[in-house]
Amino acid sequence: MGMRSAIVVGATGLTGASLVKQLCENEEYISVTVIARRKPDFEHPKLEVKIRAFNRLEESDIEFVHELYCCLGTTIKKAGSKEAFEKVDFEYPLNIASLAKKRGIPHMLVISAMGANENSPFYYNRVKGKLERDLIELNLQRLSIIRPSLLVGNRDDFRFGEKVGEAVLKIAKPFLVGPLKRSRAIEASQVAKAMIVIALHGKKQPVTIYPSQELALMDFPEIKEENSQDHLFNWDKRKSGEAIEDKEKLNRDVVINRDKYKIEETVVDKDVHFKQRKKDDE
Repeated sequence: MGMRSAIVVGATGLTGASLVKQLCENEEYISVTVIARRKPDFEHPKLEVKIRAFNRLEESDIEFVHELYCCLGTTIKKAGSKEAFEKVDFEYPLNIASLAKKRGIPHMLVISAMGANENSPFYYNRVKGKLERDLIELNLQRLSIIRPSLLVGNRDDFRFGEKVGEAVLKIAKPFLVGPLKRSRAIEASQVAKAMIVIALHGKKQPVTIYPSQELALMDFPEIKEENSQDHLFNWDKRKSGEAIEDKEKLNRDVVINRDKYKIEETVVDKDVHFKQRKKDDE
């Protein structure tokens, strides 16, 4: 059982919801805090929920944890405007990162996008690129940027564009090889798992960007059974009662100085010898 703690922001979305469940089920974590605008459906003894408005978050809302996972994200259609979209996908994550830095949180993991680039001709990718740039400039202790391709899974809300893209990528998957493999759709649950793998076993450097094709392959390392210590002892000889060579005996030449130690119990080991005091010392 580990002793790690985590905060998840954006826990009611597709990836965030899966991440919270997996964190609570992971033995390395004893505490998972969700900061959300509404209560998630999932409940667990390890889970604490803080209902907060993201535009009014304060430093006191962010407690010290080992990892802060940011899964905030929306669409322009759902947000209602570009300005509202940027609040969710740019302003809130940046403010949360700033608060995390003040709290001394050693590792922040944030979901960006496959095509994130501040100079992109596409508005969505430009916003994600600006976020990555400003997060890097914050000089956090450790920043892991997660760049998934199209996320698939069972959403609460229907997104027509994503469903079309999911269907197209499913048909095209056999042809997406080599450099094009990065464009394959990825399960949100796999992204969530990959984030935990990165937190526990990822690169220990200030900034790391993880592309979708790497996320798709990530899994927890196999736990090897502890090596047996039988090779340190000759148990067969001891079980069979065979003679044991002198060099295998333990404590054969133990010498106890009566002047230094007070002996209160009777010693029956024939191999233990006491150093005799000289008469002129008595």
